[in-house]
Amino acid sequence: MNGDEEDIFWQEMSGVEPLRRERRVPVRRKGLPDNDSSMAHRRSAAVADLEPDGNNLTDTGIDPLDPWYVLDFKRPGIQNGVYRKLRQGRYEVEAGLDMHRMSVEVARHELFAFVQEAQLLGLRTLILIHGKGESAPGREQASILKGCTNHWLRQLEVVQAFHSAQPRHGGTGAVYILLRKSAEKKRQNRERYGQGE
Repeated sequence: MNGDEEDIFWQEMSGVEPLRRERRVPVRRKGLPDNDSSMAHRRSAAVADLEPDGNNLTDTGIDPLDPWYVLDFKRPGIQNGVYRKLRQGRYEVEAGLDMHRMSVEVARHELFAFVQEAQLLGLRTLILIHGKGESAPGREQASILKGCTNHWLRQLEVVQAFHSAQPRHGGTGAVYILLRKSAEKKRQNRERYGQGE
């Protein structure tokens, strides 16, 4: 503020009186437990509600994974043949995201937006490159983003299965993702194979 602005400010504030302490009413919180886990749960729920894009992926308590660890996840109901083809990289990859060198927070937002957009576009098979971690001398050979990817993909209900990629697609530094079929794709399959609703 320059001198004129400060003079105007103090002139406008001249009639303002501070609130007196006795006019403040103490707030009592009845019925809410005061234990730490309850407070942590409420805080995480409040933060999740603040996410404008609906991104509720958590980024705490995630352990880095060994660079050679194979990511492997399948929801109940996924046919073994479908999962086998995903593992073997036999589905055409429809979209990909490279998270190399991203911070955990940026990667969290990018992964969520990527999966959400792919679902809206009716895509089913994705690849996500998370990398294998830092390989600098003296540093732990573990991948933070790989651990995050493993954790986050399990939290997304639209993700039906995922598995580390074949060597030609990045090996254990990447992961194939199978999304749930969109309503439109389900309708097309019913028409193609003559099944009624």
